Amino acid sequence: MVRRIDVTGAGGVRLAAWEFTDPPKSGGEPEDGGGRPGALLLHGLMGRASHWADTARRLSATHRAVALDQRGHGRSEKPAEGPLDRTAYVDDTIAAIEQLRLAPAVLVGHAMGALTAWQVAARRPDLVAALVICDMRASALGAASQREWAEWFRSWPVPFATLADVRRWFGEDDPTLERPRPVRGEFFAEVMAERADGWRPVFSRRQMLGARETWVRDAHWEELAQVRCPALVIRGLDAELGRAEAQEMVRVLPRGEYAEIPDAGHLLPWEQPDAWHRAIEPFLRSVVAHP
Repeated sequence: MVRRIDVTGAGGVRLAAWEFTDPPKSGGEPEDGGGRPGALLLHGLMGRASHWADTARRLSATHRAVALDQRGHGRSEKPAEGPLDRTAYVDDTIAAIEQLRLAPAVLVGHAMGALTAWQVAARRPDLVAALVICDMRASALGAASQREWAEWFRSWPVPFATLADVRRWFGEDDPTLERPRPVRGEFFAEVMAERADGWRPVFSRRQMLGARETWVRDAHWEELAQVRCPALVIRGLDAELGRAEAQEMVRVLPRGEYAEIPDAGHLLPWEQPDAWHRAIEPFLRSVVAHP
């Protein structure tokens, strides 16, 4: 089951949060938390809360699992004038943890969502019990990376005539792909909406590029070192975060742990969902047992 909960983010921006639970037993109503520790799941750039459905449902056995549509994404407000900077995303996440009464929460973040998670943990350690950092680099990526993203956004053949076209382009035809990745096609199909002229992304590519600009040129090691809670850094062997950098992140984190998943890239929770859960579940159990 899933239910929507509205959250008021920084500056009054309306955010949509989604609580995932197993169906109630014997026809009863779902419990509101049930005394379980909170878990907030944060998607990456261009993602949405629904991408976390499988992870959230599995976590709901032990945690009150909530996924957040971050500003500019999914069903949350997309303020035309922003801001979509680091401060806004961090403040929104703090507001969500406090309003949903999840603290101290486990933060599970993918890519940009992982950066937000460790920035929240560094700033408000009282709100965070543990982190799962999935495929996010602490090093600066630089101006060249931003130019490549701008070119990639321009290459999208928008509008797409059908969802099948979305799946095929992002999973097979995208010139940045080294080999077909069907899961990637499914991932992007979920962030498209049908308009009068075809299928278009639910976000603004201009805004996404602007949001990325606020963190891509900077390194984030100092904030990582300020995280005091247990933190699991997890990557796929074919992911954007390399092994050497991931292990250095674990070294910098005062209570860092490391895991990697074979046959997985940037979208590892969706490419290898069972292996992903086998990696994160023992870590989360240890956090509950030894906070």
